[in-house]
Amino acid sequence: MIFNPNIGAVYLADGRTRFRVWAPFRHKVQVRLISPVERIADMERDKRGYWSAEIEGVEPGARYFFRLDGNLDRPDPASFDQPEGVHGPSRVLDPSIRASAVNWSGIPLRDYIFYELHVGAFTHEGTFDAVIPRLDSLKDLGITSIEIMPVAQFPGSRNWGYDGVYPFAVQNSYGGPEGLKRMVEACHQKGLCVTLDVVYNHFGPEGNYLRDYGPYFTGKYKTPWGDALNFDDAYSDEVGNYFIQNALFWFSFYNVDSLRLDAVHAIYDFSAIPFLRRLAEKTDEYGRRTGRQLYLIAESDLNDSRIIRPRQYWGYGLDSQWSDDFHHSLHVLLTGERKGYYSDFGSTTDLVTAMKDGYVYSGRYSEYRKRSHGNRSSDLPSEKFVVGAQNHDQVGNRMLGERLTSLVSFEALKLAAATVLLSPFTPLLFMGEEYGEEAPFLYFVSHSDPELMEAVRRGRKEEFSEFIRHEEPPDPGAEETFLKTRLTWEKRNQGKHATLLRFYKKLIAMRRDNPALADRDRKNMRAEAFENRKIMVVKRGEGCKGVTGKCLIAIFNFDFGNQWIGFNESGMEHEYRKILDSAEEGWDGPGSMLPAEIVNGGPLELSGSSISIFEKD
Repeated sequence: MIFNPNIGAVYLADGRTRFRVWAPFRHKVQVRLISPVERIADMERDKRGYWSAEIEGVEPGARYFFRLDGNLDRPDPASFDQPEGVHGPSRVLDPSIRASAVNWSGIPLRDYIFYELHVGAFTHEGTFDAVIPRLDSLKDLGITSIEIMPVAQFPGSRNWGYDGVYPFAVQNSYGGPEGLKRMVEACHQKGLCVTLDVVYNHFGPEGNYLRDYGPYFTGKYKTPWGDALNFDDAYSDEVGNYFIQNALFWFSFYNVDSLRLDAVHAIYDFSAIPFLRRLAEKTDEYGRRTGRQLYLIAESDLNDSRIIRPRQYWGYGLDSQWSDDFHHSLHVLLTGERKGYYSDFGSTTDLVTAMKDGYVYSGRYSEYRKRSHGNRSSDLPSEKFVVGAQNHDQVGNRMLGERLTSLVSFEALKLAAATVLLSPFTPLLFMGEEYGEEAPFLYFVSHSDPELMEAVRRGRKEEFSEFIRHEEPPDPGAEETFLKTRLTWEKRNQGKHATLLRFYKKLIAMRRDNPALADRDRKNMRAEAFENRKIMVVKRGEGCKGVTGKCLIAIFNFDFGNQWIGFNESGMEHEYRKILDSAEEGWDGPGSMLPAEIVNGGPLELSGSSISIFEKD
């Protein structure tokens, strides 16, 4: 089914293009065509404030502005392409660019393993086309969906993507619409899904001309970026339509499989039927009509399960969300860091709670927030939570962008991987973590406005003021800062990097092929913390309940030194055989003290920062 947005410039056929834009307070709106021939065409207004014109002789590739009230030229807020950047004219997109579905309908969310990447830093070329040769390596690793950070047009050529100002336009320096189309098609041909990070909570500062068109923002609420986008004030229906059209555009035109919605806690909306619920309804409807498995994944720090609860239970109906609590619990155990929001975490019990429930804070008091936080999540299916040991936020929002590789030991890297990949939840890897990438992931931008650039520098210095006495934050506007973030992909075949990559492959294969791990039902999982020894024991599989089937017991030692655990404490009542031990020399470990089989019991000596797994039929 072909979907065309009801805004923007849509090429119809035979040299006809329909232009439509929302500008409710303007008295006159025109299309000013720049190429191939300059001319101006009037538009007609409807009662909701939409201006439309169907113009003959406008072929794909034509460039244009909207002229507002006869004297102000602005790019199309729903531009599908900005080949000259955020201040240049918009371009009519060729519908033949539309990505082919190649008999692809997607995969179930429970089978997703996300690999988050930044197109600009993933390769030295920094383009969509340069991603394609690496897809086979990701497929071989066991990844099922690449998740790309935002590609909506931003100023300059270097940016995390969260300063985008044209949500429909694909970043020109990455390869534009044509490049994204080729990458998505290549992914689907290899059996990989594509998840796109989109930003519906704010716009970047440079090239943001939405206020010239209408009330896209409201002063009712304030965000870290200024006035909030208008999702529940007067005229908010059309703002909601703008973003719903955007989501359907990514699904239809580029055949993206899922969207990761950035920071939905910054979408202020107290409507009876909120924007997020309407977005989920439209996505589900489009998926049913096309026979595709489409998903919406939220980033939220609210611990509010309504976001991911089904609509029949008064939820919003989004499909999944990132679990910050899982990350924070794991990070503090691995690093010992306790500043900021990490101060709420630190015990093995917290990680056990995250493993069981998805949230750690489900209504309990948060010392960091000085109030109770969250609500119940324990009854929700495991695929409702995406978990990871690293992601762009948790790495990149550090002053020096250090990855776990720079913060913990090699043994702890293996322990982190196992905690994520052997959990019942949906795993996410951050580009390069699978081989222990050492390059930092720093914050970088390339605004053309010198005053804005200087403001960004000041902001970074203020954010990290308590650290500056030791070291200056890297200049976010310097090209050198960006170049430092690029992956050193060739390391994946060298020394301990290659060992870690092999370890990740082993874990992903176990997750997929071992029946006890493939069973994501947390009713068939038990987790227990031995707090004084920083040990977590997780039992998976129906066989652990005394019925027919496999029983798998994973023992996680988060202490830096060796620890002992009793045979009965571990939950192994019968004969077990060891199927994985990260301390073994084959994994470049210090050497294991654990036997290959356990028959008669006895205490078990666990190596520091290790994961060991035993199984019985």
